[in-house]
Amino acid sequence: MPIYVAMLRGINVGGNKKIKMDKLRSSFEALGLEQVKTYIQSGNVVFKTAKISPVALSRKIENCILADFGFSVSVISRTADEIENTIADNPFLNQPGIDPEKFHVAFLSDAPAPAALEKLAELTLAPDRSRCLGKEVYLYFPNGASGSSLWKHPLDRVLSVVATTRNWRTVNTLHQMCVDCR
Repeated sequence: MPIYVAMLRGINVGGNKKIKMDKLRSSFEALGLEQVKTYIQSGNVVFKTAKISPVALSRKIENCILADFGFSVSVISRTADEIENTIADNPFLNQPGIDPEKFHVAFLSDAPAPAALEKLAELTLAPDRSRCLGKEVYLYFPNGASGSSLWKHPLDRVLSVVATTRNWRTVNTLHQMCVDCR
């Protein structure tokens, strides 16, 4: 049975859209998802289910959250293989002078239009770096996310697609959770 990662956007941030992880796990299990595990309070869930497209899976989870918790949340889903490829494809990973603790990945609902990518490039000021590969934007913020040139420019607005960002440690932990689920 395939392994998936669901990343919920904007829960348990700033006191809004609160979901306890035990309740979230129960909600996922009620959908028939198996071996459901969560990671930290920001809505990262690893589980197994029958083969389904990540987009269809995201919609199914979004509808469930609305029914179970009474509010809308965007969900970005990826297969375990896609998470593994995200790590392997990081264009900044082996560059000299780069601190991997300063990496982030924005997971997107869809590949952005070329004009949106041009806008992202214009807004990304040195020493920050950004690079979009398909439905992921790799970010390097040497001064931290809150000190970055993109801090005041939410990626979903810049790129006109739903985005949820995870730091590099979280991306790697989700990958390890997928490996442990096999």
